[in-house]
Amino acid sequence: MIRVSEIFGPTVQGEGPLIGKPTAFVRTGGCDYRCSWCDTLYAVLPEHKDEWRAMDAEAVLAEVSELTGGRPILVTLSGGNPAMQKLGPLIDLGHERGFTFALETQASISRDWFARLDWLFLSPKPPSSGESIDWDKFDACVEAADGARTALKVAIFDEADYQFAKAAAARHPDLPVYLQVGNPAYPEPADGALSGAELQARLMEQYRWLVDHAAEDGWYQATILPQLHVLVWGTERGH
Repeated sequence: MIRVSEIFGPTVQGEGPLIGKPTAFVRTGGCDYRCSWCDTLYAVLPEHKDEWRAMDAEAVLAEVSELTGGRPILVTLSGGNPAMQKLGPLIDLGHERGFTFALETQASISRDWFARLDWLFLSPKPPSSGESIDWDKFDACVEAADGARTALKVAIFDEADYQFAKAAAARHPDLPVYLQVGNPAYPEPADGALSGAELQARLMEQYRWLVDHAAEDGWYQATILPQLHVLVWGTERGH
């Protein structure tokens, strides 16, 4: 059984290599990290576990199919940390029915079924998260992903995060690198909750800083992205 926090869509992927791609999200419940700027604590903290559902692969695909009118779609497996779940049967059954799968994880837990994914996005958490990376576990995830299209994605909030991303990219130079501007709404700003316009303005200010910084640094191999879903929907849940 899979612990599911929410299933929603169709929407578009807001981050990483598949940004703008139509997708349905299956967000699992539970995480081994407690990032300071986490924007999905309802899928992380155990006090929300009564809101999670125990579902088998058939039930998950049935709900996704209902959302898409029976048409196969890219399914984004998210969390929490979806690598904590036994998702191999879901991936196999979904492939039989024409679905494709992308999974994002902080690369703290490797699984043999990573190789059966269509996409694997490894998103090690930078210093601003308050978490620390175990590079041996990260390397194990890269190795386990043999067969899946794999990419490195790092959220960037400040200079320390940028330097962390450079070190991570140097460790695995064959992986395409995506620098993702962090959501300025998390943690809660000192001056209170941001309005939609303020959130967009801060996100784009941070994006301009990151683009300029990478250009001045000559890091031309990285793809630099805003958070598309935040620009469009702000912090509204379900997008």
